[in-house]
Amino acid sequence: MSDVFDLKNFPGKRALQKKPINNLEWALIADGVPLAEVYDVLDTDAGKDRAFAKLATIKSDVIWWTEGAVPPQLMADGEAVFGTGYNGRWFSAIAEEKQPFAMLWDGQVLDIDGWAVSAKGQNIDEVMKFVKFATDTQRLADQAKFISYGPARKSSGPMVSKHATLGIDMAPHMPTTYADQGFLTNFAWWADNGDEMNERFAAWLLQ
Repeated sequence: MSDVFDLKNFPGKRALQKKPINNLEWALIADGVPLAEVYDVLDTDAGKDRAFAKLATIKSDVIWWTEGAVPPQLMADGEAVFGTGYNGRWFSAIAEEKQPFAMLWDGQVLDIDGWAVSAKGQNIDEVMKFVKFATDTQRLADQAKFISYGPARKSSGPMVSKHATLGIDMAPHMPTTYADQGFLTNFAWWADNGDEMNERFAAWLLQ
């Protein structure tokens, strides 16, 4: 991740999502903060200042994106040398479109989705059967045949096989394969600090 912030050895534009979440964490990681300490540091005023200061070192070389299709396209067009984005998009560009990119897993952000069922909904028993089916070990492993999203269950990892149409081994393309190189977004921290950080980030962009 430090290479993304190294303009001397890796000159060129960086394509980063136009929001503070993830960018602040990456800035601290690039500045030497261990993964396990990122949110402890970010929870201090000095840590926030440190993150924005690190971002400022590459600000003039950033192309800010808001749509997931943009960073791979910027890379393909030679307009950026680094790009952050959704790993499914990068997999498509690399494996399907044969773009000369490589995935950087260092400092990756592990994100999760969840199922929510209304306690007052109808057919709850049937809904719960579906949720159980959709989240079982085999089903999550099967998902990897079609897109490079890592299965939420650890037990699914060894069952990840080949892509349904490309025929390539999907395990090397799973973010969960490199989980030890990344961190899970602290959703509680962002729930408490998101509004403040969004306002500060918007103001910072205008400076």
